[in-house]
Amino acid sequence: MKNKSGQLIPAIAQDARTGEVLMLAYMNCESLKKTLSTGYAHYYSRSRQKLWKKGETSGHVQKVRAVRLDCDKDAILLRVEQTGPACHTGRANCFFRKIGERGRSRKKDGGSASEGRLGRVLDRLFDTITDRLRTRPAGSYTVKLTTPDRAKRKSGLDKVLEKIGEESTEIVLASKGLPKKFVAAEVSDLLYHLMVLLRLRGLKPEDIAKELERREK
Repeated sequence: MKNKSGQLIPAIAQDARTGEVLMLAYMNCESLKKTLSTGYAHYYSRSRQKLWKKGETSGHVQKVRAVRLDCDKDAILLRVEQTGPACHTGRANCFFRKIGERGRSRKKDGGSASEGRLGRVLDRLFDTITDRLRTRPAGSYTVKLTTPDRAKRKSGLDKVLEKIGEESTEIVLASKGLPKKFVAAEVSDLLYHLMVLLRLRGLKPEDIAKELERREK
């Protein structure tokens, strides 16, 4: 495919953490150079005949972690860190439709703007927790939570387990009649403390995903 800016080749954006295919766009030499020099995905719009940065207006940018060519050198794979949804419809990725039995395109069951978002958020949260425990910045709740309390003879793990028990109880109480936003807040607190627990025990979110997938089978 040719245009005044040169040869266009398809570029697939893939989530660097989860492997999820996010979108397909097109790149030319100029957009590839811009991507490599800035570290953020730039594509070429066939309809507008111009270069564009992904997320320039929406804020849903793609930070590029790796760029690969296929064996024939006629397609590009971008492994990216996606901010927000990748699709302009507000969905997590552009591939939310599937072909029905008679070849008709229809929306994927359960397709929504939140599809796949929780996994990405938990991955980012886990990375932040890992960074806090490595750099141990002053004022960090994660650092305070995991620091042993010698006066009470509690290890960092003991303190985390205690908080998990507290948060679990608060979820039960909130679920008995409080508005949904309070339930969501308490579940979020529990998920955070569970991510800290995984880090302390040498596990990652992907280990939990593998176990759940094993159970599905």
